[in-house]
Amino acid sequence: MLHPRAIAPESGRVGGRGERCVARGRNRRRVDRSPEEAPRAVRGKALGRAAAAAGTLALLALAGLAAHRLVAEGEWLRIRAVRFQGLSRATAGELAALSPVKPGDNLLAADLEALERALARHPWVRSAEARRTLPPAVDVRVVEREPGALVDLGGLYLVDREAQVFKRASAGDGLDLPVITGFTRDDYLQRRTDLEPLLLGALALLDGYAKEGLAQAWPVSEVHVDVDEGVTLYVGDEGTQVRLGVGDLPQKLARLHRMLSALRAEGKRAEVLHLDNRNRPSWVTVRLSGSVRGGGDGGGVRPRPSKVAGRTGSRGP
Repeated sequence: MLHPRAIAPESGRVGGRGERCVARGRNRRRVDRSPEEAPRAVRGKALGRAAAAAGTLALLALAGLAAHRLVAEGEWLRIRAVRFQGLSRATAGELAALSPVKPGDNLLAADLEALERALARHPWVRSAEARRTLPPAVDVRVVEREPGALVDLGGLYLVDREAQVFKRASAGDGLDLPVITGFTRDDYLQRRTDLEPLLLGALALLDGYAKEGLAQAWPVSEVHVDVDEGVTLYVGDEGTQVRLGVGDLPQKLARLHRMLSALRAEGKRAEVLHLDNRNRPSWVTVRLSGSVRGGGDGGGVRPRPSKVAGRTGSRGP
């Protein structure tokens, strides 16, 4: 007969010494990892994630590089034409020769600011504005200078309406413009900031002369500027000398218009007209062929001292 203590109870005890045995059932408790193994597992996962991210970034970089090369080198972004708008004096060929942007260049890589600066070197170009268009092309809007007169600086040069002397005049310009005199080339080069206001004043006088309605009947051939004596005009086919002096130019032009109209109605021609009398600014003194007449705004004509006529004998002030 077996002794009852020889049979191991469900609690897992066997033998008489109370030794513990590990049960092999399904509810066995999991044995924890050692403290050294846990950090290694965490580090392994982090390294895996980092490697995956690095791989993704590498793929994105390669894709971006491929896209950049496709855009930069692709034929579909090659400039087909550089077009110029607003040209009158300058030619498209002249501007194309100056432009650093050429057909065949990449549209996105084209330096439009450099193009605008290069075109501004053309004497007729006041400003240029370039923009990209699709299909791939560059459109350039050009604003040309508007010549206001010629200026004699030891040679005839064109001056625009902002008093900028921009090119030497040539027969090919095909322009019939009044000449501004009274300056030398050295004057302009050495005292440009002083002379530009005088040029602006002469140009403004020409505008006022045209607005008064004088330019059609008595076109101006010359504007002589003297710092001390003021302005003298030479007008009409005969080159009548008109001394305007300084100040009150709109009023003087109105009086000049009335006097020239009256002389034309009488079939007479003036050699010299004085509107520069500072003591009597409303008077107009006229020198006809060998005679002198003076008149006020009232329309009456009366003799003036001969010394006034004598002052007008020379061409310049």
